[in-house]
Amino acid sequence: METDSQQRTKAENPWIVVILLSFGLLISFVDRTSLSAALADRGFVRGFALTSIERGWLNSTVFWSYGLFQIPMGWLVDRYGVKWPYSACFVLWCLAAAATGLISTMSALIVMRLLIGIAEAVVVPATYRYLADHFAETSKGTALGIFSIGGKMGPALGAPIAAWIIVAHSWKVMFVATGLAGMIWLLPWLLMVRNDFPNEDQLASAKRRASSVPLRNLFASPVVWGGLVNNFCYSYFAFYCMTWMPAYLVEQRGLSLSDSGLYTFFSFAGIAIVAALAGWAADLLIVRGHDAVIVRKCFIVAGFIGGTTVLLGAYAPSPNMALFWNVVSLTLLGLVTANNLALCKLTLIPKQAVGLNTGLQQVATSFAGGVSASLSGWLLHVGGSYKFPMMAIFVFLLIGASSTVVLLRREWAPKVNDLPPALPSLDARTMARVHDGTTD
Repeated sequence: METDSQQRTKAENPWIVVILLSFGLLISFVDRTSLSAALADRGFVRGFALTSIERGWLNSTVFWSYGLFQIPMGWLVDRYGVKWPYSACFVLWCLAAAATGLISTMSALIVMRLLIGIAEAVVVPATYRYLADHFAETSKGTALGIFSIGGKMGPALGAPIAAWIIVAHSWKVMFVATGLAGMIWLLPWLLMVRNDFPNEDQLASAKRRASSVPLRNLFASPVVWGGLVNNFCYSYFAFYCMTWMPAYLVEQRGLSLSDSGLYTFFSFAGIAIVAALAGWAADLLIVRGHDAVIVRKCFIVAGFIGGTTVLLGAYAPSPNMALFWNVVSLTLLGLVTANNLALCKLTLIPKQAVGLNTGLQQVATSFAGGVSASLSGWLLHVGGSYKFPMMAIFVFLLIGASSTVVLLRREWAPKVNDLPPALPSLDARTMARVHDGTTD
């Protein structure tokens, strides 16, 4: 049996861990967005007697608890490491996702969605804590591109798989199957990731480091506010596609539930591929001597502007043209993904505050999910057409492009306070007392 100290010194391959983290993100999105396939199923909607507004609120439930627990999870991983907090939360959300297929009341459905949101709140803060500790600036974009694939392939694979299970069996079977299947991931995670749970001295050191960039320093930084705006605007579009795209394709463009899952796959596969390539391309330019902030900002602005083509799909006269712009707009948004994540959560953020800042940024992300799901449902209800939700997307993407240009500047990064003096460890204090002859 290996001791903790032996586990701490065991070498691990950070790129393998990034791939595992990407799969963990994929599973979290499958479990988070599987409800959208059920909400496009007439049997599920009739069973719970849901209106469009209620569908929007139900879609948004997971994002409220997800957002509420982002900062606590960032605080947790900054102090207690990545491996064990992630493991415990992973088990909780998989079991809650599976249990969704066993319930029959609206209140129980809401409770399960809230539990999934709470547990999944650990995913992004833990990942950025790991990336900050193991990757240099010249490889952050590539690492984040790999990681972000999980966030796009989750909905891309989850939508058609969930739709197929519902058509072949039922929505109840879909929730149980997708929830329990994810548990397979836990074995390689436990075997391949070293134990980074701190001992007493390491915990004291981590607390000192984290205290040098308190929350008030983050709120005083225009960079942090720019990141909040960017993450909200980016996520508003992404979460609209996750929560409302299947229903849009079925109700307004006349696709079957199975076909809607297939086109959802194409959209999210596109953004995943472009996100990975854009992160790699930005890293390559930075290695060649170009300024990291300028390079990443150019990719971000181009992606936000490219995403506004979603409005062309809303007004497209034919279903084929609508589907084309539906895929292209989300694919072009991939230019934003890895570079925005690197800039707002790593490049311009002091290393000791990565977990806390990431938790704060994820509040904006989850808030966007809740607002997107519920506001889109309300706009659909009052306007009677999906053109109105897509107009809102257009506006938010332009705001994101403007925020990138104005607020994301190196000189406006969060300030680092002087560290308080470290207290000697218990062993050091004891040895000093022995040397002075003051021990009992």
